Amino acid sequence: MLAWFAAAVSLWLGARRYSSGLARGYRWLAGAAALYCAGLITQQFLGSALSPGSGLSFADLPPLLAVAAAAVGIVLLATAEKEADSGQRSGRASDASDASGGDGANPLENTTNPVLPGLADGYVMAVALLVIGWVTLFSAEFHHSGERPGTFLLALVHPLADLAVLGALLPMVTTAWRRVMLPYLALVAVLIGDALAVGQRVLGGHPGVAAQLMGLVGALLLGAAPWRVPEPGWTRRASNSAAATIIAALTAAVATVVVIANGLAGAPASGAALIVAGGAGVLVLAVRVFMLVNQNGTILGIWRESSRSLRELASRTSDLVLVCDLDGVIRYASPAVSDYGYAPGDLSGRRLLDFVHPEDRDAVFAASRLALGGRAADHDASADPAGSPGASGRFPARVRAADGTWRHVESTVLRYQEPGKPRQILVTARDVSDQVALRQQVAHLTFHDGLTGLPNRAYVEERTRDVLRDATTSHRIGVIFLDLDRFTAVNDSVGHGAGDLVLAQAARRLRASVPVHDTVARWGSDEFAVLVENAGTGQEVSEIAERLVGAIAAEPFRVAGQQIALTASVGVALAGRDQGNLVHPDGPAGLVLRNADVAMARAKAAGGDRVEVYAAHMHADAVRRLEIVTDLQRAISNGELTLQYQPIVELATSRVVGAEALVRWWRGGEVVTPHEFLGAAEESGLIVPLGEWVLRQACTQGAAWRQASWDVGVSVNLSARQVTAPGFPAQVAAILAETGLPPGALTVEVNERILVEEDELIIDRLADLHRTGVRVAIDDFGTGYASLVGLGQLPLDIIKIDPSFVTGLGHDDTLTLLTRTVVQVGRELGLRVIAEGIEQPRQLSALREMGCDYGQGFLVGRPMAAPAFEALIRTPGEAPDEQTQDEPNEPARLGM
Repeated sequence: MLAWFAAAVSLWLGARRYSSGLARGYRWLAGAAALYCAGLITQQFLGSALSPGSGLSFADLPPLLAVAAAAVGIVLLATAEKEADSGQRSGRASDASDASGGDGANPLENTTNPVLPGLADGYVMAVALLVIGWVTLFSAEFHHSGERPGTFLLALVHPLADLAVLGALLPMVTTAWRRVMLPYLALVAVLIGDALAVGQRVLGGHPGVAAQLMGLVGALLLGAAPWRVPEPGWTRRASNSAAATIIAALTAAVATVVVIANGLAGAPASGAALIVAGGAGVLVLAVRVFMLVNQNGTILGIWRESSRSLRELASRTSDLVLVCDLDGVIRYASPAVSDYGYAPGDLSGRRLLDFVHPEDRDAVFAASRLALGGRAADHDASADPAGSPGASGRFPARVRAADGTWRHVESTVLRYQEPGKPRQILVTARDVSDQVALRQQVAHLTFHDGLTGLPNRAYVEERTRDVLRDATTSHRIGVIFLDLDRFTAVNDSVGHGAGDLVLAQAARRLRASVPVHDTVARWGSDEFAVLVENAGTGQEVSEIAERLVGAIAAEPFRVAGQQIALTASVGVALAGRDQGNLVHPDGPAGLVLRNADVAMARAKAAGGDRVEVYAAHMHADAVRRLEIVTDLQRAISNGELTLQYQPIVELATSRVVGAEALVRWWRGGEVVTPHEFLGAAEESGLIVPLGEWVLRQACTQGAAWRQASWDVGVSVNLSARQVTAPGFPAQVAAILAETGLPPGALTVEVNERILVEEDELIIDRLADLHRTGVRVAIDDFGTGYASLVGLGQLPLDIIKIDPSFVTGLGHDDTLTLLTRTVVQVGRELGLRVIAEGIEQPRQLSALREMGCDYGQGFLVGRPMAAPAFEALIRTPGEAPDEQTQDEPNEPARLGM
């Protein structure tokens, strides 16, 4: 009695050390101890003897209520752990290390106790204990008492109640064993005491010493419960019924052994075999249950270990790892979330979709459904293939960082479940913002020009295809090609760096001259393209083209401290439903781009600084020029070209003093005019190897004439492209040395227009030749508006008057005066003057009267082959009669 009273006081005082949930549990246990004490006191007042014959008495009520109160107290102690854990977790929500592992510190924990399996285990244990008690104690007492079964059952009410409570509380022992172990053992001691007292109760005696001693043990265990372990060290194990199952199985095995032993002791031989067989079956079943429980425990251990490994890996990887419940609420965030500007605790309890870009939420929904084994019924994957997740739940998305910026991530969604916890969603995210930015930069560079920032050729081609492919396009489109005239000279004079600055300035001017909805692009080198997507009429496109020409020529470009004036050649082409369906390898887009390029080439060939609109014949001309260039290259390589020589005579004596070398080409038996194939050679660059071939052949022929004792010089026409070619002066010197022609016997002729442009490189190259003794002549003088005063500053030896001046002699006073002036100025400057295009006797007479010393033309001698020229030298003063029929009827030359 005193022990139970002391236990009640100890429990009541110890309850003050704990929070409300734990305190209530210990107060219930204190009440149970007080009821045990009250039961003993009641027995003293009602008499010390127990009277089973009258059934249950009032003295039996307090112990039964005590068992119920103890059960309530143990349940409160076990369930109060949840409240304590919840409070501790809320206080540690910002601690990522606590969130990643540890019993009772898991922010994702949402335990669900296996109630039915626990009750089943408790029932098995209770029945097994009852069997053990009946075989070892109650059966003998029942036979010796001679009482009826109903009366004896009333005597067993206390141990049966104890067994029922102990069985029901068995799951509590396996889940919160540190806290409920002592109260549970106290109930076990009470059970043993009540079992030992059954015999005394049936016989009407007093409880024995053993029964009273077990009651004392129970009181001591119960009183020590609140002082056993301090609260901070108490932790709650994860919900697991394995231990309860093992206890139940072991108890059942012991009960089976007891039954077998008892049966063997008193059963006949025939019954013993049945008892042994049945008991052995039960033992084997118990062993198998034990093995299954052990195997299940191993699997659960591996599962828990993998879960801990996952958390540890999540805490160390640079990828973001999130665990969400099925409602999309974040329950765990790995430390990598700090890379996005968040603390791990900031995301706990918030919805995942709050951080996902609105345009990417459908992909997240679909991936989540796939991960959970459902169908993305509300997400049309075919409508958004780029953002649709694959079968693995992988998808790209944009998430919001703490600073409000959107990060590109590659995400995966998987199904995830920890032992004893509800199903969840595991989300991983890898920041690929740098890779996406790099891809965007590469895409930009793929379709934009790095120098000007304009779209490039690939963009124009792709955009043109898209516009023409659009079935809704009812308007025509226009394409404008623009090429900067003589831009190569800019790079040669001020350098490529300054040339790039000119291109950048030109790009800005062009962009400012074109409507914002139209495309301005750099096509390549010094060429630009404009795509007019909604051209109402061809006139509108032409007006834009004229504005572009004006924008380039409006004012000089300022670079490297210099002002550079440029013009532009512009070609225009139109495309649309009313333009026909011409066949082209690249379709309509390639066709209109090609046509614009052809028109631009025509504008450039016409001298530049103009606009040409594409016409059908232009393409045929371009094809012919291409064919000519191809055949000309083969003709140069195969030596299919020939030279003819036009005599240069002294007008006073008709003595041949020189010959101008003129190249001729018979293509498939047909004469190709020099104007046609030399223009194609100039555009293609073949003029350089062609000019070298002419120079070498002319020098070889001139050297042969010299060896024949004929004092005849040779003249060769040069183009600007040939003069500016690398190593040109050295090339001329090498040819002279190779052929043996004296430098003074060679005259190089340069068109007046080339010298008017004041190209310093050309003048320097001509000066180098002049210093070696090579004579320099200005050809077609009078057509390029060269200054007569400036002639003395150029490295010149000869002036050749243009045929247009000679034609007017004798009937045009202005031309006659101009020709006379040129002759007089040349003589005063010490320059030799040669009149070109003498075809009439009156022209020859006028030139002789002016004092012009030299001349050439059809009246003097047509271009002829070397043998005919040699015959002319032998018979001075007579023009040869032999002329070929296929020679042109005009004074053609290598007009470079």
